[in-house]
Amino acid sequence: MNPKHLQLLSDTLGIRQKQIETTLALFEEGGTIPFIARYRKEATGSLDEVQIGDIQSQYKKLQELEKRREAVLKSIEEQGKMTDDLRTRIVGTYNMTELEDIYLPYKQKRKTRASIAREKGLEPLAVEIFTQKRHDVDALAAKFITDAVPTVADALAGARDIIAETINEDEKARNLVRRFFEREGMITSKLVKGKETEGIKYKDYFEFSEPLRNCPSHRILAMRRGEEEGFLRLNIAPKDEQFVLKKLDDTFLIADNSSTDEVQTAIDDCYNRLLAPSIETEFRNTAKDKADAEAIRVFVDNLKQLLLSAPLGQRRVLGIDPGFRTGCKVVCLDESGTLLFNTTIYPHPPQLQEADAKEKIKNLVEKYNIQAISIGNGTAGRETETVCRSIKFNHPPPIFVVSEAGASIYSASDVAREEFPDHDVTVRGSVSIGRRLMDPLAELVKIDPKSIGVGQYQHDVNQTALKESLDRTVESAVNLVGINLNTASKHLLTYVSGLGPSLAQAVVKFRTENGLFKSRTQLKKVPRLGDKAFEQCAGFLRIREAENPLDNTAVHPESYAVVEKMAKDAGISVKELIKTGDVRRQINLQKYVSETVGLPTLTDIMKELDKPGLDPRGEAKAFTFADVHTLDDLKVGMSLPGIVTNITNFGAFVDIGVKQDGLVHISQMSNRFIKSPSEVVKLQQHVEVRIIEVDILRKRVMLSMKDV
Repeated sequence: MNPKHLQLLSDTLGIRQKQIETTLALFEEGGTIPFIARYRKEATGSLDEVQIGDIQSQYKKLQELEKRREAVLKSIEEQGKMTDDLRTRIVGTYNMTELEDIYLPYKQKRKTRASIAREKGLEPLAVEIFTQKRHDVDALAAKFITDAVPTVADALAGARDIIAETINEDEKARNLVRRFFEREGMITSKLVKGKETEGIKYKDYFEFSEPLRNCPSHRILAMRRGEEEGFLRLNIAPKDEQFVLKKLDDTFLIADNSSTDEVQTAIDDCYNRLLAPSIETEFRNTAKDKADAEAIRVFVDNLKQLLLSAPLGQRRVLGIDPGFRTGCKVVCLDESGTLLFNTTIYPHPPQLQEADAKEKIKNLVEKYNIQAISIGNGTAGRETETVCRSIKFNHPPPIFVVSEAGASIYSASDVAREEFPDHDVTVRGSVSIGRRLMDPLAELVKIDPKSIGVGQYQHDVNQTALKESLDRTVESAVNLVGINLNTASKHLLTYVSGLGPSLAQAVVKFRTENGLFKSRTQLKKVPRLGDKAFEQCAGFLRIREAENPLDNTAVHPESYAVVEKMAKDAGISVKELIKTGDVRRQINLQKYVSETVGLPTLTDIMKELDKPGLDPRGEAKAFTFADVHTLDDLKVGMSLPGIVTNITNFGAFVDIGVKQDGLVHISQMSNRFIKSPSEVVKLQQHVEVRIIEVDILRKRVMLSMKDV
């Protein structure tokens, strides 16, 4: 391991070098983030998943820098321009911007005005003028007149082009301009002429300017989208560009003669044509990267909360995908989510058959012993909920309204076709709505996270970085909850630490051919599932009613011997040890510390034995909207219950039952100052809000959570 890399990572992340070195070694051995965080605390010093993920991503950036450094060294050596001093500078930098600045004069470029001037033999003229020792530049330039350079003016213009490029490639000049962009850079957006009507959604940015360093991520992404769609024109520049030019003059003007005049003209041209656009591009990219990172962070936080939404559990569910014209698609599911029956009802216009629809639902609830009703929150969702609540059931099941975001994506996917080859997309969508209530995590892993609709500008950010973060988030959520090995789908098993798509398929195939797993050790019989994969996945898989009760806990098989010794020392069985809290509380953990098992692992084991197999997500709770259905029903000052459907940096969106989610701006979320909406609300949280503004024309509802 490169000591310099360890030092840089330690300084950047605030983590000890030894912890970083050990973590990277565990990655090298095939460890996953969930496994390392959960089962290698002694080795890492109890680093959490975020810290371990940061080590991985920062180390990857260092590797990319080293790769670029090698390419730079090779290029300059091939040109025969390498010097000892230049090599020392290239090898000594760990800043990508500095590396590119060093390389810039040697970088192979497409044809430029300066390269054309050099081809015409004007470089000696440029060098002489740049020294600013000559007072008679016209006479000097006359010596360079040729067929390719017919006049003095042409010679001087070519020389200035060479000087401008030289200044642009000067590290001192670039850093000077960078400092002004960093300290005083303003981001400005203006309306593209003639786009007033089409670009009305960008009205806030028709004439907008603020310091770049203060501009929040969502605003940067909004303006960039407006620019890409052709409605806005963006610019980033220092507040006082004339002062920047003066500083460049102070740096490069060393005399007062006709040569100096030529250099000053070249400086102005360099700044406007080369230097400012180049540095602006840097800052545009940096601002975009920061905005992307923040937007991805928000998306990741929201996605994790959604994936960890409380499940109803293994209950019989009637799922309804609401609709007006085509009716409501109804499915009945058993405790494991298996489709028992499907039909279509028409409780709404234009094919109004409300009495018949009510009777069908009532009969299905009784026939299939339905324990809960799950209704999608899309078109006709509220109307369908009202119909269901008006049915006089003998034993009324609780009624839930669930988000159907992405259900249509799932229903048309290969995954859905594989599960239900004999049913159309409408049935598949209804099944997804029903299963989301039973276990949101198990169902949502089948859908591209970008289709779930809980982010901001997710289609505008770096898609590779977004996918990596979302995949890591899904993996984290799946492994945090723990997966039932005997009921989990292939898609859910894919995200279990150490498995992946092919091994997940192998596990399901083995289960189908050999029956339910009776122990974790049986996993070793799955084809291609070797010792390393077993080590990584076993602790995250659960087997209910297993002969060994530890198989239904987060205790890793490698620690079974420790628990068995604890039980033996107490004179009871492992099963009795789990059931007897008084005995566990008397155990002295220090007695069981060894070279391979430390206090962090022993502490985790005891916590798990206190609540074996407990789902950390809790249980879903029913929710009822107030008697409002459209924007016209809303009045300023009205207090209503709602469900948080999305969280952004500037506030939270809340479903109050009128088809249009309302916005609680961050300034309206609490009576105290908060930096982030996540300090106050979580996704799917039930909240009480007050209407403060209704804009029917723009279909906007502004809400407040203050003093509600």
